[in-house]
Amino acid sequence: MVKIGSYTLDSPVILAPMAGVTDRPFRQLCREMGAGLVVSEMVTSDVKLWNTRKSRLRMNHNGEEEPRSVQIAGGDPDMLAEAARLNAEQGAQIIDINMGCPAKKVCNKAAGSALLKDEKLVSDILDAVVRAVDIPVTLKIRTGWDHEHRNGVTIAHIAEQSGIQALAVHGRTRADAYKGEAEYDTIAQIKQSISIPVFANGDITSPEKARYVMDYTGADAVMIGRGAQGHPWIFRQISHYLETGEHLPEPDAVARLDILSRHLNELYQFYGDVMGVRIARKHVNWYLGAHKHGAHFRRYFNRLEQPKEQQAAIKHFILKPDQAHGVSSFVEEALL
Repeated sequence: MVKIGSYTLDSPVILAPMAGVTDRPFRQLCREMGAGLVVSEMVTSDVKLWNTRKSRLRMNHNGEEEPRSVQIAGGDPDMLAEAARLNAEQGAQIIDINMGCPAKKVCNKAAGSALLKDEKLVSDILDAVVRAVDIPVTLKIRTGWDHEHRNGVTIAHIAEQSGIQALAVHGRTRADAYKGEAEYDTIAQIKQSISIPVFANGDITSPEKARYVMDYTGADAVMIGRGAQGHPWIFRQISHYLETGEHLPEPDAVARLDILSRHLNELYQFYGDVMGVRIARKHVNWYLGAHKHGAHFRRYFNRLEQPKEQQAAIKHFILKPDQAHGVSSFVEEALL
């Protein structure tokens, strides 16, 4: 079993923090689907920006299962320490520090994976945040800045010495962004060099790949990011496979409709109808976009403006996918 401080995870399959994805509705769904831990979207360490609607929504953890893990991002040790303290006061039970995001708008502010270039600053940040709170602090990194500067092992040693309780490693450098294939040799080296739990992240999209990565790296858990988009039941499938070696079947159409319909309802309730409808579009694209009629359906779905219209459309498409051309008339009839 994986432990983070005093918390024991009931599954070694973790939802990665993803901006614009791992909001409260999605985190709660993934927990229901078997994730042992879910991590929030990153919250800026600049507390002056916390009064924005986006920040308030990102910091909403009402009704979430324990332990509640909140990721913070920034490049100033004192600001990150203050952000950690305030999040702990508001109910965070684990603080995660973002040193893995490759986005330019983050790295250009000397945050995210840009921090990996400055090992002294990494040490100062980790020391400050760990001292600031009495709850576990975890860290997410990449293997380095670029292929010539893979310093993941060095960063891992700094993390352990600073009191970090667990380390998640994405098997790409910042320069890689999300291109190419993740490499797991560096993660294996990191696992061999430190004693705290290590979570392997990157290109894990199936139970077999999860088993392979855990065996290859020796990681204590796998962290799933893009593989969970439109496929939240992957946590249950991987956990079951790791435990038994057996495959759980894909959910049938009725089960998928129930999962997606409940997910959309949670989005409408959390964000309100207008914003919820807009956010639902990207999730429906992930759920249904790979279907042979997905492109046609997506063009129609993205024009819908009301929750009832969206719900009627997905019901028709999932239960009668080969009749996608008739979805508009079905929605009109359903709304009468």
